[in-house]
Amino acid sequence: MPRARAKTYRQTAVIPQDTGSGCFSDFMIAPLSVLVVSVLFGLLAIQSDSLSRESLPDSMSANLSPIFRREVLHWADSILRWAGASSLDPNLVAAIMQIESCGDPRAASRAGAMGLFQVMPFHFQSGENPYDPETNALRGLGYLARSLAAANGDVRLAMAGYNGGISVIPRPEWTWRAETKRYVQYGLPIYTDAVNGINPSPALNEWYTNYGASLCNQAAHRLGLP
Repeated sequence: MPRARAKTYRQTAVIPQDTGSGCFSDFMIAPLSVLVVSVLFGLLAIQSDSLSRESLPDSMSANLSPIFRREVLHWADSILRWAGASSLDPNLVAAIMQIESCGDPRAASRAGAMGLFQVMPFHFQSGENPYDPETNALRGLGYLARSLAAANGDVRLAMAGYNGGISVIPRPEWTWRAETKRYVQYGLPIYTDAVNGINPSPALNEWYTNYGASLCNQAAHRLGLP
């Protein structure tokens, strides 16, 4: 639920005498080798760093993965529309809905979060109905978009910000609340499975078994699903 408070490499070589063999003389081989090695390791470091971060794909999917529970897929058309309006990946939107409410528009938490995206009361304007799906999506996904921007596109950090407040994004993970750690532990793999088309999703099945069964049963009943 959104909250306001979420190598140095050294190469030693004996430099031979200049034999006048052209631009790439023996005199240039050693420093050129050092330069090449440095560039290669630099590229490897950049690649390693990029692989360590879970970010939105450069080209976001225009489709919704079928891995999500039927209660969430009930909102498929709306999810696509809301995601487009918020410039978000629909699979990220669905992953948030999955673990927040499993598609129950009347879901409410003990902390006071409400609706499909479990938005806290202080995110709504006076007179707004927090349980109206359109309003709930507007406020919840607006906060998600801000969290994603604050996280520089890192989905994992954005999820932490959505649950624990954007202020947690720059903080060390050991300072996060247990709920936020658990939120990321399940939310990110579900999103990754959706993006990669892994169906059924092991991550979603684990979340459902450990936490989501009663939530989804309630959603199914609320939506009138058999």
